[in-house]
Amino acid sequence: MLMFGVQGTILPAPDFSPVMDAQMIGGALQEYDCNKDMLIDILTQRCNAQRIMIAEAYQSMYGKDLIADLKENLSGHFKDVMVGLMYPPPSYDAHELWHAMKGSGTEENCLIDILASRTNGEIFQMKEAYYLRMEEGYTNPAMAAQDAMVLWEACQQKTGEHKTMLQMILCNKSYQQLWMVFQEFQNISGQDMVDAINECYDGYFQELLVAIVLCVRDKPAFFAYRLYSAIHEFGFHNKTVIRILIARSEIDLMNIRKRYKERYGKSLFHDIKNFASGHYEKALLAICAGDVEDY
Repeated sequence: MLMFGVQGTILPAPDFSPVMDAQMIGGALQEYDCNKDMLIDILTQRCNAQRIMIAEAYQSMYGKDLIADLKENLSGHFKDVMVGLMYPPPSYDAHELWHAMKGSGTEENCLIDILASRTNGEIFQMKEAYYLRMEEGYTNPAMAAQDAMVLWEACQQKTGEHKTMLQMILCNKSYQQLWMVFQEFQNISGQDMVDAINECYDGYFQELLVAIVLCVRDKPAFFAYRLYSAIHEFGFHNKTVIRILIARSEIDLMNIRKRYKERYGKSLFHDIKNFASGHYEKALLAICAGDVEDY
């Protein structure tokens, strides 16, 4: 399992003044057609905690909600980016899940991206959807061997009961523990975990299980693949690109950028520049934090 420190593209701004930023944003929103460049320069260059402080200063200064004002004054995908930046990470995830599940159809890729890649603690914070007592760094080799045998039986039997057991293991164990489970699974079965899942299951359940395995092994590579697919296979799927860039901007977007270029030859910065346009493009590139060399 590859381990990374925090390698985001958005860091806390030095010499930060929430009052000054709130004043500048207020002025930008009042300008004719809105000063979008000013919004990009401020909101993409402040970390999430600082953006929340700006919103609080804005509320005190103008007696209005900044998110509501952004929604009122902006439009299209640019609005989605600016508004998305204002949510705390758990709230943003919950917001995206709610939108993915509302209406007549469910956006399964959004559910998979979020639920497969978040830690137990992050899922718990997501409106306390699940109560998980798992310690994220805890590992138990004996339990890993036992779980690997259960997974092997689940892939052989494929009954409803075995499917539930497989789901319980993959969705309730820490990444460190699952890494050991997958190693034990290969020792027992002589087969890679992803290959076994692909043989035994299909549909979105299969995609979710594979996504969990890929995230355990190399989460930046998983998101690089998701971004590449969203950009090249789905005609630039805006919601996916926005969601991943915002959600990973303070965590591992630098690592995702690196994996993207290693695997696909072109940089993420290059592909965004080729497919997006206008202030929407500028906002995405500011979050991506690429430079001339990336193009």
